[in-house]
Amino acid sequence: GHKSSMKVIKTQNPYNRLLIKLYKFLARRTDSAFCATVAKRLHMSKVNTPPIGLNRLSKYMTNKDGKIAVIVGKVTDDVRMMECPKMSVC
Repeated sequence: GHKSSMKVIKTQNPYNRLLIKLYKFLARRTDSAFCATVAKRLHMSKVNTPPIGLNRLSKYMTNKDGKIAVIVGKVTDDVRMMECPKMSVC
């Protein structure tokens, strides 16, 4: 994959910094693709972090009752949806 050119953590938010440290450690020490993806997404700049629409999120979460969707980025509202199904989003 393409390596990020951003080596240092630019955010001054201490909670984000701790999350980035934790997931970088987990991605390095485990072979989990989930931890590597979350670390990559947390390290992205605000401009490059893609948002996800509520409609697409509900489509991904069909038939996944009891599961939690993990989104690193903004969840945008979808005015075309009249009702939103119940789902857990982190």
